[in-house]
Amino acid sequence: MDRFVIRGGHQLAGMVKIQGNKNEALPALAASLLTDDPVILRNVPRIGDVQSMLDILCSLGASVKELSRNDFEICCKNIRAAEITAEKARTLRAAILLAGPLITRFHHVLLPPPGGDVIGRRRLDDHFLAFTSLGAEVGEIDRAYVFKKKALRGADIFFEEQSVTATENALMAAVLAHGKTTLRNAACEPHVVGLSNMLNAMGAAISGIGANILHVNGVERLGGVDHTIGPDLLEIGGYIVLAAVTNSALTIEGVNPEEIQVIRTTYSKLGIDFELTSDRLYIPAGQNMEIRPDFAGDIPKIDDGAWPRFPTDLMSILIVAATQAKGTALFFEKMYDGRMFFVDHLIGMGARIVLCDPHRVVVVGPAQLYGTQVTTPDIRAGMALVIAALCAEGETIIYNIKQIDRGYENLEGKLQSLGAQIARDSNE
Repeated sequence: MDRFVIRGGHQLAGMVKIQGNKNEALPALAASLLTDDPVILRNVPRIGDVQSMLDILCSLGASVKELSRNDFEICCKNIRAAEITAEKARTLRAAILLAGPLITRFHHVLLPPPGGDVIGRRRLDDHFLAFTSLGAEVGEIDRAYVFKKKALRGADIFFEEQSVTATENALMAAVLAHGKTTLRNAACEPHVVGLSNMLNAMGAAISGIGANILHVNGVERLGGVDHTIGPDLLEIGGYIVLAAVTNSALTIEGVNPEEIQVIRTTYSKLGIDFELTSDRLYIPAGQNMEIRPDFAGDIPKIDDGAWPRFPTDLMSILIVAATQAKGTALFFEKMYDGRMFFVDHLIGMGARIVLCDPHRVVVVGPAQLYGTQVTTPDIRAGMALVIAALCAEGETIIYNIKQIDRGYENLEGKLQSLGAQIARDSNE
C-alpha cells in the first residue's frame, strides 16, 4: 500500500491549476447511460472515483475513448442489463447514481449497496422515494437493491433532505419519464446545476435550475452532448488553507468567482482572505490568522449545510486552519455523524481540540503541530491531514492514501511543483 512521506515547515510558492469537479464528473458519467449517442466530457479529473465509474460503465458494455488526459468520449449504445458486482460497487459511493439512468433503460436492475467514505450514516431513502413516486418498485434481495418498472411517469416529489445524489438520481430518472415531474426541496449545488445543464443540452426539459424546486417535462429521447466539467470548489478551498497555514503566496487558476463567495465569509472568520479576479484567486503570504469573535464577543460557530451554506466537505480542512489561528472556534458538523473523528490524528500532532460529541469540536489555536504517523479515514480528512503535515515540524507519514487518490488528481505532483517536500512510496 502506498503512503505519503511529508516533511513540513516549509514555505511554498507558485501557481496551481484546479481539476474538474469530482462531484459533477461522476453524475455526468452516469448520465451518459441515458442516450445511445456519444457523450464527450471534458475537464474530467483523473482520480480513483472516476476510474471506478469508468470501469463499471465498461463492465455494462459502454465504450470509453480517451481523447486526452482529461477528456473522454463515452458511448452506451450497446449497454446491457448486466449485474454490477459487489466489489465494483463497494469502491464507489456514486455507484448509486447508476440506478436512475439504468431504470430508464431496463425493466429490472440489480445494484449492490454503494461504498465510499466512512463518515457516518448516509441514507438512501430519498433516492427510493423518488423512484417509487415515478412508478418503479424498489426491493432488496441478498443484500442488493432491486429496481423494477413497467413505465416511469412524472410525479410531484418532496425530498426529506436536500440530498445532492438523490436530486441527481431523480433528475436522471425523470427526464425520460412520461409527463411532468416536480422536485421540491431539491439540492442546488454547482454540480447539480452542471448536471442539469448537461441534461438540457442533451435534449431534456428542466427548468428552475439553481433553485430548490425543479420542474422536469419528460421527453422521448436524449442525444449526445459535448460538456465541460466545472472547477472543483473543494480543491480550491484546500489550497487556500494550505497557503494560509504555511505562510505562502499561491495563485489558483481556473476558479468560478460566484462559487468562491460562498466560502469567503467563513474563511474570513479565521483571518484568511484572498484576491479574486475573473478566473484566478491569489492568496498572499502573511495572513492575519486570527479567529474573529461574534459581535457580542462570543466564540464563533462555524457550521455547514446544504448549498449555499458552507460545504460539509470543507469542514475537516477548515479545522486544520483553526489549529493555526489565534483564538477559539466551535465547529458544528450537521450532516454526518462520523466526519469529526479524524481530529484524533490532529490531537496526536499537537492540536488543541476538544471533541464534544460526534458533531461538534472546539479548536483553540494556534498550536505547533509535529510530524507523526496517521491514517486517513476518508477523502477530505486525507487532504486535511496532508495540509496539517505540511505546516507541522518534522516528518509525517500518511497511510491509506488510496482514499486521497479517490478525490485528488496527482496531489503530490501539484504540491511538489509548489515546493512541498512530499513523496509517495510503498510501505510493503
